[in-house]
Amino acid sequence: MRDSKNNTQPVFSSQKARRSLFDEYCNYVYAVVMNKLRICGTREDIDECVSDIFIEIYRNIENSGYPSGDLKNFIGMVAKRRAIDAYRKISLRSERNISMDDESFSEPAADVNIIENAEKKERNTILLNKVKELGEPDSTIIIQQFFYNRTAAEIAKTVSMTAAAVQKRSIRARNKLKGMLTEVGITI
Repeated sequence: MRDSKNNTQPVFSSQKARRSLFDEYCNYVYAVVMNKLRICGTREDIDECVSDIFIEIYRNIENSGYPSGDLKNFIGMVAKRRAIDAYRKISLRSERNISMDDESFSEPAADVNIIENAEKKERNTILLNKVKELGEPDSTIIIQQFFYNRTAAEIAKTVSMTAAAVQKRSIRARNKLKGMLTEVGITI
């Protein structure tokens, strides 16, 4: 839909267009927000942040038109900035000191093993760093395949390869990753 006055800038007022944009990028925005807020935010905080991001995106498009360049990059930038702002706000809010005698203070459940959780978190950080060291497109293929449970055909569309090529790259990347992890003392 084009603006009749200016005939160069798309008009972003249709509810259907907003819905399509939301449907297309909701999972992406949610993943960005979840990555930033999973440590300190509640489910409600994450949902609120995602909603705020889409409101900002809609306002930006209505006021300035579609961004020049890649729409996904624009959405990613807005999502990251908003998520970081939300992280700061939530962190400040939760920095208040709580006495152990306070009724709102909760101890870890008896079945929670803090040391095991810390080791698992450290292992996951090392794993993710090693996946990133694989370089492109291997790191994207591994992340899409194992973190987002995408099929080779789905991944092939995003990395502009055939499904067979994605499968071969995945096998090679996993073998290389296994060697990299063995070097740092992690076995899979």
